[in-house]
Amino acid sequence: MKELLCFLLIMGLAGTGFAAKKLPVKAGLELSPLISDGMVLQRDMEGKLWGKAPADTLITLSLTGETSITTTGQDGHWSITYPAHNAGGPYELSISANNGETKTIKDVLFGDVWICSGQSNMEMPVDDRWGHIKNFAEETAAAHYPLLRLITVDKALNRSPQDTFKSDGWLPATPESVAKFSAVGYFFGRNLHQDLNIPIGLINTSWSGSIIESWISFEKLSQFPEFEKEIASLDTAPGYLERMRAAYTKNKALWETQRESKDIGKTGKEFTWSKPDYSDQDWKTMSLPQPWEEAGMPDFDGCVWYRKTIDIPKSFAGKKATLNLGTIDDRDMTFINGVKVGEETLWNKPRSYSIPGKLLKAGKNVIAVRVMDFGGLGGFSNTSTPIELISSVKKAPPISLNGEWKYQVSFNLKEIAAPPAEPSDYRLKGAMYNAMIHPLLPYRIKGAIWYQGESNAGYAYSYREYLPAMIEDWRTRWNQGDFPFLFIQLPDYYGSINRPEPDNWAELRESQLMSLATPSTAMAVIIDTGEPYNLHPTNKQLAGNRLALAARGMVYGEKLEYSGPLYHSCKYEEGGKVRIFFTHTGKGLVAKDTSPDGLREFAIAGADGKFVSAKAAIDGNSVRVWSDNVPEPVAVRYGWHNSPIVNLYNADGLPASPFRTDTWADRATLKDLK
Repeated sequence: MKELLCFLLIMGLAGTGFAAKKLPVKAGLELSPLISDGMVLQRDMEGKLWGKAPADTLITLSLTGETSITTTGQDGHWSITYPAHNAGGPYELSISANNGETKTIKDVLFGDVWICSGQSNMEMPVDDRWGHIKNFAEETAAAHYPLLRLITVDKALNRSPQDTFKSDGWLPATPESVAKFSAVGYFFGRNLHQDLNIPIGLINTSWSGSIIESWISFEKLSQFPEFEKEIASLDTAPGYLERMRAAYTKNKALWETQRESKDIGKTGKEFTWSKPDYSDQDWKTMSLPQPWEEAGMPDFDGCVWYRKTIDIPKSFAGKKATLNLGTIDDRDMTFINGVKVGEETLWNKPRSYSIPGKLLKAGKNVIAVRVMDFGGLGGFSNTSTPIELISSVKKAPPISLNGEWKYQVSFNLKEIAAPPAEPSDYRLKGAMYNAMIHPLLPYRIKGAIWYQGESNAGYAYSYREYLPAMIEDWRTRWNQGDFPFLFIQLPDYYGSINRPEPDNWAELRESQLMSLATPSTAMAVIIDTGEPYNLHPTNKQLAGNRLALAARGMVYGEKLEYSGPLYHSCKYEEGGKVRIFFTHTGKGLVAKDTSPDGLREFAIAGADGKFVSAKAAIDGNSVRVWSDNVPEPVAVRYGWHNSPIVNLYNADGLPASPFRTDTWADRATLKDLK
C-alpha cells in the first residue's frame, strides 16, 4: 500500500510537470482513471482498455460473458481488447491479474463517447464563478439523466506525454455533477441523449485561456517553421518548471518596476494625479461609462487616469458610502480625495468599493481612477452598469457619476518592452496535449467538440493552419480514422463598432470557416449569441444545441439542416451589383427581423479597397449586394468586425457565417495575403 501511495503521488506531480519519464511499476494492478464505475464505452466498435502491473503479469478481462487475455510488457504496461457491443447496459466488468488481484468496474454502459475541449467557453460550468449561464438554477435543478455520464480531466501541464491524469471519475448527470461540468458539453450531450435515446459519455478536457498550440503534440508543432527551433530546444529535464518560474518571477518584477516608472501621474510612490488640489483643467473629457477604444483611442494599451469632481450634500458628509464603477478593463486603482479606496486586477469583475465616512466632506470631492490596460477595449467596459456613489443614509438617492469625466494618458505600453510570458500557465506549447489529451489514448470515441480561439485572435491568420493541424494530429494519435470534429465559431464580442475593416476576431472566424475544408468537420455559428462586453456569453444552451444539431445532421444522418448559410461564391452583375451564393440555405434565406434597412452588416468596395456600407436583398437562395457609391465593386464583406449585429439566416433558424470575398491583407493597399 505504501508503494502504491508513493506511485500515485509521483504521478500526481507528473501532471504538474515534475516528472518527465516513465516510472517502473513495482506492484499492484493500476487502471486508467477512465476505467472506473459508471464509465461509458463506445458502442459498435472494438476497443481497448489499459493500465499497469508488474512485468509478465497475466491480465484477464471479463465483460458480458466474454473473456480476453494479455500479458504486461517489461515496462509494466498492458492493453487488452474487448469486442464491439450495441448501446446498452449497465454491465459489470472485471480485470484481474494472475497474482489474485481483481478490479471490478460496475455500472458500465455502451453508448457514444464525445471529447469536449477548448478554452474558457468550453470549460465554463453550468453554475460558474465567472458569471452564471442563462437559467442556471433551473438547468441544474432539472439535471436528472442517469444515462448521461460526465468525467472531467483535471488541469495539468507536462513536457512529456503522460499515461494518466487526475479526475473525480465518471458521474451521472445530476444537479450536483452538472453544476461543475462544462455547460456547452452538457447541453450538447443532453440534446443527443434525448434525441438518440442511448447512453452518452462526455469527457471534458479544457482549460480557460489556453492557446491552440498547447493542445497539439510536439511532433505536429515541429512541422511549423515558427515552432521547430523552440520545440527542439525545450528543457524537459526534471525541475524545468521551477527554473522557468524562478526566471519569470525575476523578470516580471523588473518589468513591473519599469512599467511603474513610466506613470507620469505619480512621483515616486505618491500618486500626484489623485490629489484633490491637482489641476486637471487641461485634461480632455470623456463620457463614461464606455471603453476608451470606442471613445477616440482605438488600439491603445497603457495607463489612463480619470478624474471627476462632485458635490457631496451635507447629508452624505461623514457617512459611509459605496462607490460602484462597473467593470474596468483591465486593472484599476481608485482614490477619493487622494486616498486609495480600492483596486482590482480582474478585468471582468465589477468594482464596488466601501468608502469610509471620514473621506467624504460637504462640497467638492474628487474621485480619481487609474486604469491599466494590457489588451482589449480598455477603461470602463460595461456600458449598461451605472457609475454611482450610494450613501449609507437611508432613502438618500445615489449620486450618478455617469457623464463627463476628465482623462489623461499617463503612458503607452508601446514605450516599454512586452511583459514576460507566464511559464507555468496555459500557454506552454504542447503541454496540454501531453497531460490532458495523450492520457485519453486509445479510449474509443465517437468524436470531439471544440470551443476555442479567443486566445489566438492576436494572430488569427495562423489559426487556419493550426486548427486543421490539431484535428489531423488528434485523429492520427487516436488511430480511428477521420472521427467527427465539430467546433464553435467565435460569437460577437467587444461592442458594436460597425465598421467593415480588418479585425482580428473577424479574421479568426474566417480561419475557422476555412477549416471546414478538413474532412468530417462541422461548424456551429453562434454570431447571434454573444454579449458585446462579456467574453463568456451566458446562452450556453444555444451553443451546445447547435453543436448537437451539427452532430445529428452530419454524424447521425438525420434529415435536417444543421448549419447556417456559408459563403460559396459570388458573381459580378451589371449595374454594380454582386450576387452572393451560399451553401446550407436550407428552406431558404430569410432576414430574421423586419429591420427597415433590410439585411444588415454588408459592405462593398471598389478597386480602391475602401469599404462602405451596402444595401443587400435576398433573391431566392442568393443575396444581391450594391451601393450607389461603388459603381464597379470588386469585394463584399458581411459581418466583418468584432461584434456585428447580423440578421441573415436560413428559414431553419440558423445564422449565416460572416465572410468576405476578398483576400486583402490591408484594405487600403490591396496587398494580397500570402
